[in-house]
Amino acid sequence: MPITLAGFGSYHAGGRRLTVTGAPVEPIRFTADTPPFPFDPNGEYRVEQAYGQWFEPVPRRPGAPPVVLLHGGGMTGAMWETTPDGRPGWLWQLLAAGFPVHVIDQVERGRAGFNATPEPWPGRPLTRTAQEAWSLFRIGPPAGYATRTPYPGSRFPVAGFDRLVAQFVPRWTATADAQAGALVAVLAEVDRRHGPAVLVCHSQGGAAAFRVLAARPDLLAGIVALEPSGFPDPPGLGTAAMDVPIAFVMGDFLDTDPLWSGLSRRVDEAVRRLAMRGLPAIRIDLPDLGYPGTTHMMMMEIGTDFLYEIRPFS
Repeated sequence: MPITLAGFGSYHAGGRRLTVTGAPVEPIRFTADTPPFPFDPNGEYRVEQAYGQWFEPVPRRPGAPPVVLLHGGGMTGAMWETTPDGRPGWLWQLLAAGFPVHVIDQVERGRAGFNATPEPWPGRPLTRTAQEAWSLFRIGPPAGYATRTPYPGSRFPVAGFDRLVAQFVPRWTATADAQAGALVAVLAEVDRRHGPAVLVCHSQGGAAAFRVLAARPDLLAGIVALEPSGFPDPPGLGTAAMDVPIAFVMGDFLDTDPLWSGLSRRVDEAVRRLAMRGLPAIRIDLPDLGYPGTTHMMMMEIGTDFLYEIRPFS
């Protein structure tokens, strides 16, 4: 997919200083061939920043807003770049269509980096297993994992499943505030470069996205929430949020698991409550749009070019 760029680059946004004191000094070897070095972890660190990579296509579609691609839990921005079976991901499709794109690695993920001291987050990092992903992402029933037998009609490229699992990174469960703050900083950087953004968020990324909608709706041209696990609180939204169109996008096989059935009902309730407040929110079920067989990882699947068919792109 040939693409011409006017420029691309990267940045870190948000974060805070963390000072460690009282930790013991210990001898370490940086490599097997170097002498012991006194490693002193006491001092100042930078933590809770997000990483962004931006791309400016040529030509830019007239009036096209920048698009921010925000991953879900245990993932990084790599999920938008290349599909597990080697096809160009949504990043390249957006660039080819003339949209400036920013791809994000959230706080404690990927190139955002994380601090290995006991601070700043309570608890321990978690990593998803392949078996959990197979079932939770609705690629196939639990009994189909060993033989890689997906649900009938699934669009997920099952031959690339192990390459999906290779993308998984550790995540913490106590970084919601930090992630929301970092996303505000990212969107402020996007606005400075390109203007208010359409934020495409996936799964856990929806929690931070809707907190930004409440705090800084001026930074948003719209939200496309792909099966989010976070939901907006209509009473907490100011009048500026009334101009931000929201599309909740849901895939197939939602009735295969009580978790997804419950989240589907929550989406319906969120759309209803937002509509009562006059906010432009809709629910889109991809099977009804002509894309049956879509799983939780719809951006990686075969023949899922629906993004431009939904508000706020259309």
